[in-house]
Amino acid sequence: MLCDESHHMLKVYGAWGLKKLMGREYMGIRRITYVVDEQGKIEHVFDVMNTKSHAKDVIRVLKAG
Repeated sequence: MLCDESHHMLKVYGAWGLKKLMGREYMGIRRITYVVDEQGKIEHVFDVMNTKSHAKDVIRVLKAG
């Protein structure tokens, strides 16, 4: 688990941004999954996801990789 109180890493990965809930706008953490290879290269980004199939979608990408 990463503690990022300054939001530096969240901003680098595009995971900190404007969110909306019930007409209210606020800054917060976006749900993003990154598949990273052994060399630290980002191989795949899930920035829009279906919560019901997300785990299976990630496994599919890992197996294809």
